[in-house]
Amino acid sequence: MQITFFGAAQNITGSKHLIESEGFRLLLDCGLHQGKRHEADALNRILPFSASDISATILSHAHADHCGMLPVLVKNGYRHKIFATPATAAIARLIMLDSAKIQQQDYLRMQKHAAADEKILQPLYSAEDAEEAATHFAPLPYAHAAQNWQPLNPRCRFKFYDAGHILGSAVTVVQCDQPGGTTTVAYTGDLGNTNVPLLHEPEIIAEPVETLIIECTYGNKNHRPIAEIADRLKEIIRDAVHNKRKIIIPAFALGRTQELIYILHKLYDQGEIPALPIYLDSPLASDITAVFASHRDDFDQETWADFISRNESPFSFRNLRSLQTVEESRALAAAHGPYMVIASSGMAEGGRILNHLEYGVSDPNAIIMLTGYQAEHTLGRKLQDGITPVRVYNRMYDVHARVVTVDELSAHADQRGLLAYVSQMKDLQRVFLVHTELPQATAFKAVLQQHFPALNITIPAAGQNFEI
Repeated sequence: MQITFFGAAQNITGSKHLIESEGFRLLLDCGLHQGKRHEADALNRILPFSASDISATILSHAHADHCGMLPVLVKNGYRHKIFATPATAAIARLIMLDSAKIQQQDYLRMQKHAAADEKILQPLYSAEDAEEAATHFAPLPYAHAAQNWQPLNPRCRFKFYDAGHILGSAVTVVQCDQPGGTTTVAYTGDLGNTNVPLLHEPEIIAEPVETLIIECTYGNKNHRPIAEIADRLKEIIRDAVHNKRKIIIPAFALGRTQELIYILHKLYDQGEIPALPIYLDSPLASDITAVFASHRDDFDQETWADFISRNESPFSFRNLRSLQTVEESRALAAAHGPYMVIASSGMAEGGRILNHLEYGVSDPNAIIMLTGYQAEHTLGRKLQDGITPVRVYNRMYDVHARVVTVDELSAHADQRGLLAYVSQMKDLQRVFLVHTELPQATAFKAVLQQHFPALNITIPAAGQNFEI
């Protein structure tokens, strides 16, 4: 068996991992690379393998850096199934359609404002391409709901475990019978944090696993306790109300937005925060939140106790309003505080959050609250690193807003969580560290080597191939 790492290798985005066994070629994820515009386009424009040669695809979850290139895969000749959990299949369709829409909007905006000699990047795919890719989804349940292995071919099979990262996220366990015996590989996709609202914690894999492909986004740090998020939010909101500030939150439409609303709802019900107007400026987030309602079995016991048992939705309360039109978005962006707006994208690389940053980055009375990992070269990372000026909508703005990072809500396991997950594996021989930048991977490799000296640990580079 061979594994080739075509994306999310020594960086965070563009997950694509190819397993080959006796002529069978299994693709694990097919995600968009996000970052510098022209560099990302070069990596996304042409697939690093032949789409028509792929035998099957498994999607770990519906974030764009894992599913956003599926329309390109299908457009280039892929004709087989894309296996995913039911929630992932439903949400990935929405994510791909939104990606197509944003690409088209960016193209038209650049076409309108670009210099005469500036190269304008064409959209990677259309809404029709996204819909076609969605027809390939083959939804399958977690292993705890259906204990049987799911066949890939006569020699290979797989099953899903709950990854606890976002709704529908799965750890994939693949078994292949080979001439020398059976080989078992597990791929975490993105592994969830513990004690986070809404979802179950990552499931323990029952089978012995020889090879583990594991993300380590936060391989070099530990998160602050999740309990601290309420106190930090209360402090920021009270300051905003007192000083008439606006709070601008770039948040992923999937996962982070729903978690934030859950916590804000709970604080509001408990009378812990003033009645600050809160706006959700993301039609995609609204559509995804609607999907949550049909997957309540994926919610943890705390969510049932806090809301479901009282016949309440965690995602709706009195001072929360959803914006629908672009005109509403732009009008709010130009308005004075106090208010809070939650808008995608989470790394501020596109979407309606740019409307708010266009007005907000230079406003000393604004607070920009970053709630998720900010990949290298993204606008979110530049704000986090204190870089000024920054480019928004092709114009440069000096940064005078207060920028804060609230990472207690991270949907990714931290170093402690990653180590605990590896520790429960049976018969583990080899680990590949992916979905991480090199400093984080190097730090986590050292921790693993300290705890498991006999373990073979590799930090693959993009394009590297390994025999296992």
